[in-house]
Amino acid sequence: MKIVNYKSRSGFTLAEFIIVIMLISIFVTMTLTRLAPLVTKNSFRGQVQDFISTMQMAASAAAESSRRYEVTVDLIEQTYTLRQITNPDLEDVLNEDIITFKTFNDNCRMIYVVFDDLVAIGLDTERYEQQIANFRVGKAGWQSGAKVVFMDNDENLYSVVVNRISRLIELRDGDVAMLLPKNEQDIQF
Repeated sequence: MKIVNYKSRSGFTLAEFIIVIMLISIFVTMTLTRLAPLVTKNSFRGQVQDFISTMQMAASAAAESSRRYEVTVDLIEQTYTLRQITNPDLEDVLNEDIITFKTFNDNCRMIYVVFDDLVAIGLDTERYEQQIANFRVGKAGWQSGAKVVFMDNDENLYSVVVNRISRLIELRDGDVAMLLPKNEQDIQF
């Protein structure tokens, strides 16, 4: 019997190469699935969507119960707080009433709020008297309709519109015009 001596080759076989690529892709996939929520939360759309979800959560909870809720927006601090109203003194906020407290980062800025009764709240202290807006909701719906105007890093404006009648809260591109209540003399009947 003759023994054939093959030269030993260094390197990877095709099977080894495919296994290495599969392992790398599994690790990349696992990493991306864990990091995706963090990246989305910090993006402009993610932060605004989180704000909208908080507003919708307040409206849904109020509709399903006899409780009242308030979302307080602080334009100076760039924060918002959702709380259950348990005290008749609306200015007295108890720590146990706070459901969520969140802060916007630098790529998502609240610019101003306009309610449908034309009360405006904004950052420019010469134009606006207040910098804190309160959105109150009960079983019957929102106390007031409003729009909250946001600006992204590219200085594009977006409006979150709170509809007091339908409880609908939606994000729209630009600084949208608000539907305002009609005066008595404008109604024909």
